[in-house]
Amino acid sequence: MIEPVRSGVWLYRGLFIVIALVLLFARLLPLGDQAGSWPGPDILLCVIFAWATRRPDYLPVWLLAGALLVEDIILMRPPGLWTALVVVAVEFVRSRIALTRELTFTVEWALVAALMVSCLLAYRLVFTLSFLPQGGFGFAMMQVLWSILCYPLVVGASRFAFDLRKPATGEVDSYGRRL
Repeated sequence: MIEPVRSGVWLYRGLFIVIALVLLFARLLPLGDQAGSWPGPDILLCVIFAWATRRPDYLPVWLLAGALLVEDIILMRPPGLWTALVVVAVEFVRSRIALTRELTFTVEWALVAALMVSCLLAYRLVFTLSFLPQGGFGFAMMQVLWSILCYPLVVGASRFAFDLRKPATGEVDSYGRRL
Protein backbone atom coordinates (compact mmCIF):
# COMPACT_ATOMS: atom_id res chain seq x y z
CA MET A 1 0.00 0.00 0.00
CA ILE A 2 1.18 3.53 -0.70
CA GLU A 3 2.10 5.50 2.37
CA PRO A 4 0.49 8.92 2.71
CA VAL A 5 3.91 10.62 2.83
CA ARG A 6 4.97 9.15 -0.51
CA SER A 7 1.64 9.97 -2.13
CA GLY A 8 2.07 13.57 -0.93
CA VAL A 9 5.34 13.78 -2.84
CA TRP A 10 3.59 12.68 -6.02
CA LEU A 11 0.78 15.12 -5.34
CA TYR A 12 3.28 18.00 -5.26
CA ARG A 13 5.00 16.71 -8.40
CA GLY A 14 1.66 16.62 -10.20
CA LEU A 15 0.91 20.09 -8.88
CA PHE A 16 4.22 21.33 -10.30
CA ILE A 17 3.32 19.92 -13.73
CA VAL A 18 -0.07 21.64 -13.61
CA ILE A 19 1.54 24.95 -12.56
CA ALA A 20 4.13 24.66 -15.34
CA LEU A 21 1.47 23.95 -17.98
CA VAL A 22 -0.76 26.81 -16.81
CA LEU A 23 2.17 29.25 -16.84
CA LEU A 24 3.24 28.05 -20.28
CA PHE A 25 -0.30 28.51 -21.56
CA ALA A 26 -0.37 32.02 -20.08
CA ARG A 27 2.89 32.89 -21.84
CA LEU A 28 1.40 31.83 -25.15
CA LEU A 29 -1.67 34.03 -24.80
CA PRO A 30 -1.58 37.25 -26.83
CA LEU A 31 -1.72 39.56 -23.83
CA GLY A 32 -0.65 43.17 -24.12
CA ASP A 33 -1.81 45.85 -26.47
CA GLN A 34 1.43 46.51 -28.31
CA ALA A 35 4.66 44.81 -29.18
CA GLY A 36 7.79 45.91 -27.39
CA SER A 37 6.17 46.72 -24.07
CA TRP A 38 7.80 45.77 -20.81
CA PRO A 39 8.50 42.07 -20.32
CA GLY A 40 6.79 40.16 -17.57
CA PRO A 41 8.54 38.02 -14.98
CA ASP A 42 9.43 34.39 -15.53
CA ILE A 43 7.10 32.99 -12.89
CA LEU A 44 8.04 29.38 -13.67
CA LEU A 45 11.67 30.14 -12.85
CA CYS A 46 10.55 31.68 -9.55
CA VAL A 47 8.43 28.60 -8.77
CA ILE A 48 11.36 26.31 -9.58
CA PHE A 49 13.75 28.15 -7.28
CA ALA A 50 11.15 28.50 -4.52
CA TRP A 51 10.42 24.78 -4.56
CA ALA A 52 14.11 23.83 -4.90
CA THR A 53 15.09 25.87 -1.85
CA ARG A 54 12.17 24.66 0.23
CA ARG A 55 11.56 21.03 -0.70
CA PRO A 56 14.00 19.74 -3.35
CA ASP A 57 12.57 16.23 -3.02
CA TYR A 58 9.33 17.46 -4.61
CA LEU A 59 11.22 18.60 -7.72
CA PRO A 60 13.40 15.81 -9.15
CA VAL A 61 15.77 16.54 -12.00
CA TRP A 62 13.83 14.50 -14.56
CA LEU A 63 10.63 16.43 -13.84
CA LEU A 64 12.39 19.78 -13.94
CA ALA A 65 14.25 18.96 -17.15
CA GLY A 66 11.11 17.65 -18.82
CA ALA A 67 9.03 20.71 -17.98
CA LEU A 68 11.76 23.13 -19.09
CA LEU A 69 12.49 21.19 -22.27
CA VAL A 70 8.82 21.32 -23.25
CA GLU A 71 8.89 25.06 -22.56
CA ASP A 72 12.04 25.45 -24.70
CA ILE A 73 10.44 23.65 -27.61
CA ILE A 74 7.08 25.43 -27.45
CA LEU A 75 8.63 28.89 -27.01
CA MET A 76 11.09 28.12 -29.85
CA ARG A 77 14.24 28.63 -27.83
CA PRO A 78 17.33 26.50 -28.52
CA PRO A 79 16.23 23.13 -27.11
CA GLY A 80 18.04 22.26 -23.94
CA LEU A 81 20.14 25.39 -23.42
CA TRP A 82 17.91 27.15 -20.90
CA THR A 83 16.99 23.75 -19.46
CA ALA A 84 20.64 22.89 -18.81
CA LEU A 85 21.40 26.26 -17.22
CA VAL A 86 18.42 26.11 -14.87
CA VAL A 87 19.10 22.47 -13.96
CA VAL A 88 22.71 23.36 -13.07
CA ALA A 89 21.51 26.30 -10.95
CA VAL A 90 18.91 24.14 -9.18
CA GLU A 91 21.47 21.42 -8.53
CA PHE A 92 23.75 24.09 -7.06
CA VAL A 93 20.95 25.01 -4.64
CA ARG A 94 20.07 21.37 -4.00
CA SER A 95 23.65 20.47 -3.09
CA ARG A 96 23.61 23.21 -0.46
CA ILE A 97 20.22 22.43 1.03
CA ALA A 98 21.62 22.15 4.56
CA LEU A 99 23.00 25.67 4.19
CA THR A 100 19.89 27.15 2.59
CA ARG A 101 17.71 25.74 5.36
CA GLU A 102 19.49 28.00 7.84
CA LEU A 103 19.54 31.14 5.67
CA THR A 104 17.28 34.07 6.31
CA PHE A 105 14.87 34.92 3.55
CA THR A 106 16.86 38.01 2.52
CA VAL A 107 20.03 35.98 1.97
CA GLU A 108 18.05 33.28 0.15
CA TRP A 109 16.51 35.95 -2.07
CA ALA A 110 19.97 37.34 -2.86
CA LEU A 111 21.24 33.83 -3.69
CA VAL A 112 18.33 33.18 -6.03
CA ALA A 113 18.78 36.62 -7.62
CA ALA A 114 22.45 35.89 -8.27
CA LEU A 115 21.55 32.52 -9.81
CA MET A 116 18.90 34.11 -12.05
CA VAL A 117 21.34 36.76 -13.28
CA SER A 118 24.08 34.17 -13.83
CA CYS A 119 21.69 31.99 -15.85
CA LEU A 120 20.82 35.00 -18.02
CA LEU A 121 24.47 35.93 -18.55
CA ALA A 122 25.46 32.34 -19.40
CA TYR A 123 22.51 32.07 -21.82
CA ARG A 124 23.51 35.28 -23.58
CA LEU A 125 27.18 34.25 -23.60
CA VAL A 126 26.32 31.03 -25.44
CA PHE A 127 24.23 33.03 -27.92
CA THR A 128 27.13 35.45 -28.45
CA LEU A 129 29.69 32.67 -28.94
CA SER A 130 27.33 30.95 -31.40
CA PHE A 131 26.71 34.17 -33.33
CA LEU A 132 22.96 33.77 -32.87
CA PRO A 133 20.72 36.83 -33.00
CA GLN A 134 19.37 37.87 -29.63
CA GLY A 135 17.08 40.49 -28.22
CA GLY A 136 18.26 43.56 -26.41
CA PHE A 137 20.16 43.08 -23.17
CA GLY A 138 18.00 45.61 -21.37
CA PHE A 139 14.85 43.70 -22.29
CA ALA A 140 16.29 40.45 -20.93
CA MET A 141 17.65 42.10 -17.81
CA MET A 142 14.29 43.75 -17.16
CA GLN A 143 12.62 40.32 -17.25
CA VAL A 144 15.16 38.98 -14.75
CA LEU A 145 14.65 42.00 -12.48
CA TRP A 146 10.88 41.47 -12.57
CA SER A 147 11.46 37.81 -11.76
CA ILE A 148 13.67 38.73 -8.81
CA LEU A 149 11.00 41.12 -7.54
CA CYS A 150 8.27 38.49 -7.94
CA TYR A 151 10.22 35.79 -6.10
CA PRO A 152 8.94 36.78 -2.60
CA LEU A 153 5.36 36.74 -3.89
CA VAL A 154 5.83 33.26 -5.34
CA VAL A 155 7.40 32.03 -2.10
CA GLY A 156 4.51 33.49 -0.11
CA ALA A 157 1.94 31.96 -2.45
CA SER A 158 3.70 28.59 -2.27
CA ARG A 159 3.74 28.75 1.50
CA PHE A 160 0.15 29.78 2.05
CA ALA A 161 -1.58 28.10 -0.90
CA PHE A 162 0.36 24.83 -1.02
CA ASP A 163 1.91 24.67 2.49
CA LEU A 164 5.37 24.43 0.96
CA ARG A 165 7.87 25.20 3.71
CA LYS A 166 11.47 24.50 4.54
CA PRO A 167 11.91 21.27 6.48
CA ALA A 168 12.60 21.66 10.16
CA THR A 169 15.95 20.66 11.58
CA GLY A 170 15.87 16.92 12.24
CA GLU A 171 12.81 16.29 10.07
CA VAL A 172 12.94 12.97 8.21
CA ASP A 173 11.25 11.70 5.05
CA SER A 174 9.26 8.47 4.68
CA TYR A 175 12.49 6.44 4.41
CA GLY A 176 13.97 7.87 7.60
CA ARG A 177 16.50 10.08 5.79
CA ARG A 178 17.11 13.54 7.14
CA LEU A 179 15.71 16.36 5.04
